[in-house]
Amino acid sequence: MADLEGLIKKLHAKKCSQEEILSRLVDEIKIYKDLSDAEALELANAVFSDTMTAINQRTSKKVADILNYPECGASMHDLGVGCRGEGDFFVHRLLAKISDVGINTILGPGAQDDAGAVKGKHDVIVISVDGTHSRLTEFPFIAGFHVTRATMRDVYIKGAKPLALLTDLHLADDGDVGKLFDFMAGVRTVSKLTGVPLVAGSTLRIGGDMVIGTRFVSCVGAVGVVREPHLIAARAKVKPGDDIIMTEGAGGGTIATTAIYGGRPEVIMETLNLQFIKACEILMEGNLFKKIHAATDWTNGGLRGDCNEICKTANVGIKIYEDKLEKLVNSTVLKMLRDFKIDYLGVSIDSLLIFNPPKYSEEILWALRKAKIKCDIIGAVVDTPKRAELISDGEIKSLQPLYREAAYTKVKKLVGEESPLNKEELMKRTTKAAQQSIEKSERIIKMLSLRKA
Repeated sequence: MADLEGLIKKLHAKKCSQEEILSRLVDEIKIYKDLSDAEALELANAVFSDTMTAINQRTSKKVADILNYPECGASMHDLGVGCRGEGDFFVHRLLAKISDVGINTILGPGAQDDAGAVKGKHDVIVISVDGTHSRLTEFPFIAGFHVTRATMRDVYIKGAKPLALLTDLHLADDGDVGKLFDFMAGVRTVSKLTGVPLVAGSTLRIGGDMVIGTRFVSCVGAVGVVREPHLIAARAKVKPGDDIIMTEGAGGGTIATTAIYGGRPEVIMETLNLQFIKACEILMEGNLFKKIHAATDWTNGGLRGDCNEICKTANVGIKIYEDKLEKLVNSTVLKMLRDFKIDYLGVSIDSLLIFNPPKYSEEILWALRKAKIKCDIIGAVVDTPKRAELISDGEIKSLQPLYREAAYTKVKKLVGEESPLNKEELMKRTTKAAQQSIEKSERIIKMLSLRKA
């Protein structure tokens, strides 16, 4: 995919001439579009003209404050955004701060939980949205299947019953529309098997005419309800003394990606299941969510990321016993990860984690096992130390997240999991940019309020 507008801005910043920029644009355009040299140059000129006109608007006194954004000199790559590690969690905390406008919620972005929740007239409304795995763009069916399952999971683990799904699809200008249909077939499969309908959606091109190529990005959201706020299984409710029950996990989008790019087709098939949703339905049918403090899915940054975030949110410590843990990771998936030397604790396995008082553990385990769902107690919540630890062969090991999730493809291994040397400076500048965004919002709010008055 080629971002023509972005390419012009980069080359312009490097003081390239208009002729040089147009020549490069023509080369990019002809990769994707079957145009003559003259037609490609005509398109290049149009894109160049639009882009330069837009750039010049940034200096207009009337709209400069609206059009310009606070640059922090830190890229998505620098901070590992989307890589579910320390950098990603840092950026999400800043996003949560910006989104906080003082409106009361039951679960807002600041909770850093799997889903959000607000009080409705009669019920609590639970909302979740998940972005499609970026490396599954060329495999839309499995992408649609896994992202739909993921967003429904996030609603289920709050103790809510999913009622509806929604989608947002963006396909680049040269993408075959069949990708949209195949993705929706994946969504449809989960929808039909679970009885939760898709009720709304949007479909657009990525960047309109300014981006060419075949890339596909999308998300699926889910909406559910639960009767009362006290029934929400939120991470903040985790308490010292809780048992941690885990169900078997075979992975989702991340494991499917690893299998596709690693040449392990047998593992792809292992990921196509609805075990997690089945487990949540069992808990609902048995009225067991009222006996659970919290539930989560083993996703963001692996168990390392999830446990670390729970410790921070609930101000507790967590101890996990690896001998119990390993038995509940799908054996085919675990073998692949070990063959590829991938830390299974640092990637998404899609197991259900339940935090509950010990007196209810046997009842929960019995209900799940009766439905032929493998599960066991894999650890406990403690008061101190307030960190996540792994007990392996009697040795206590840190279960802290790395800067990025465990590298699960060749490209990710090349990028690495370590933080940049100037991490603190990057984070300082990024924090400042987030604060500037809040201040900008407040200026615009004040302006619009005065206009309305």
